[in-house]
Amino acid sequence: MTTREHHYRITTTWTGNLGTGTSDYRAYSRDHEIKIMGKKAPLAGSSDAVFRGDPARYTPEELLVASLSGCHMLWFLHLCADAGIVVIEYQDAASGEMHENADSSGEFTRVVLRPRAVITDSARIADAIALHSRAHDLCFIARSVNFPVQHEPVVVAA
Repeated sequence: MTTREHHYRITTTWTGNLGTGTSDYRAYSRDHEIKIMGKKAPLAGSSDAVFRGDPARYTPEELLVASLSGCHMLWFLHLCADAGIVVIEYQDAASGEMHENADSSGEFTRVVLRPRAVITDSARIADAIALHSRAHDLCFIARSVNFPVQHEPVVVAA
């Protein structure tokens, strides 16, 4: 079996120097921009509000959960298309859990995906639910993290 290598390039630029740099923990903003090669608009990033970040901007933690959710969705849609299952709606109410340690380090302990798919054929609901397990096994992002990614799928017919 041949393996292929893929590369992803981004530029993260801190934009939060309020005039005195990091002269004090409270002297700077956590704002930054994430530019992805070939994309039009940058993502406005910050830290979580509990870490003095801007709650209106995307956090690395949110983007990690979004990456897991998006990867799972794309594999599920692919597998459904291959299996002849027509999906007409899909939404995931994903959540992530991160624990902060006494030394201020932290790690994600789990992410739960709660995808809800609407398909056209009620006779294929069980097949579609089973494809969520396969999507999980194939998801590049889920295979790359060191914490459990659980899924609680719901599939209904239109």
